[in-house]
Amino acid sequence: MYNNKDFHDDNILARFFGRSSNYTYIANPLFKEFNVKKGLRNEDGTGVRIGLTKVCDVIGYTNDAEGNVIPCEGDLIYRGYSIKDLLANRYKHYGFEETVFLLLFGYLPDRTEFNNFRKCLSDRYDLPMDFLTNEILRNPSRNLMNKLQSCTISLYNYAQDPDAQDTYQTLLKGIDLVAKFPSIGCYSYFAKMHHFYRQSLIIHYPRPEYSIAENILYMLRSDGKFTEHEASVLDALLMIHAEHGGGNNSTFTNVVMGSTGTDLYSAICGSIGSLKGPKHGGANISVSKMMQQIIADTRYSCDEKLIRSIVESILDKDYFDNSGLVYGFGHAVYTLTDPRCELLRSLCKTLAEEQGCPERYTFYETFEKMVKQIVYERIQKPICANVDYYSGFAYTMLGIPEDLFTPLFAISRIAGWVAHNVENKMYDGKIMRPATKYIGEHRKYVPLKKR
Repeated sequence: MYNNKDFHDDNILARFFGRSSNYTYIANPLFKEFNVKKGLRNEDGTGVRIGLTKVCDVIGYTNDAEGNVIPCEGDLIYRGYSIKDLLANRYKHYGFEETVFLLLFGYLPDRTEFNNFRKCLSDRYDLPMDFLTNEILRNPSRNLMNKLQSCTISLYNYAQDPDAQDTYQTLLKGIDLVAKFPSIGCYSYFAKMHHFYRQSLIIHYPRPEYSIAENILYMLRSDGKFTEHEASVLDALLMIHAEHGGGNNSTFTNVVMGSTGTDLYSAICGSIGSLKGPKHGGANISVSKMMQQIIADTRYSCDEKLIRSIVESILDKDYFDNSGLVYGFGHAVYTLTDPRCELLRSLCKTLAEEQGCPERYTFYETFEKMVKQIVYERIQKPICANVDYYSGFAYTMLGIPEDLFTPLFAISRIAGWVAHNVENKMYDGKIMRPATKYIGEHRKYVPLKKR
């Protein structure tokens, strides 16, 4: 509740803001006039290249001789390997561990290296002494991404030489964060539910013999039980979210911050803040909420006329949040297909059949088909479902609460953040400083008493 002073101040500030709009507004045509790439995007929507990398390639289109974008089937390449091949050939539910090794070191480990690396991770599962009590249980947060940030920066105080910038020390700190993020995410969720909603406080300490995917399910479930297939599906989700090129917002944020010479913990906090946004990692929450309303109104009906009416209402800004956006569709790079979505669709189908709810999967599949069809009818361009469309569905079938959807993205993506942070330390010591074009006026200062 605001007091009268707050209300008065708000009115004053509102008047200031109204007057300032003349001085702050920048019209979109000016970006073309001055040849400035708004948001580091070209006019055709493709990204402006801002660096070189050997970590990952995101393939969503090709270019013809004139430079025009030609849609193609999407692929995601980790250190030269397609995510499709990595997923198809992983060892049980340790695919994420192998993926982390690949991203950090640049090659696939042999059996001995793989086992040693798994031990390096499991030896670091546990949080520092009293960290759980002092940093999480005594200070719960309503937003788990914010809590992940505060815990990350707190780990700075527990590290030996936390400001060290050499590659080896950065790798050690990165591996430590990869190992500890699952516990921080799970504990922060239960601390929130216990403190704000008076639910039972469940604390399962991570088990060293479990993979990261197994431990997440173990820590989240009161009985600690899960099936091999459930662990396999979550492991696949972690692999799919582990990396997505140097140009995505959270990774770019990490590289920009890392280029200043700041510590890894601060750079990771910047990435978490970026990923939290609903236009980036938080998009899976938007998809989940949209689908909840659609399912409530359709009861999983696959009547194409009914689904068509809903999709058209969304596009006409007359349904859900009236934004005109069908969340979970479209991507800045992928055109015909998002390979992550293609893989998740298959995993969701198998999981839905195992759990005895194939009609839920069929509904998602039908809705996807109708969105693609209707959007193409309207704009004559293909649109694909992206990773966020099926990820929330998969998490829900695994019994993972919505609060953890985006933190799980961070638990996965930290592998890519660290890989790019290390890579940029190795090949470029310059601070990243893109330029902007000033288009405001040059004015003569007038003393306060004469204004």
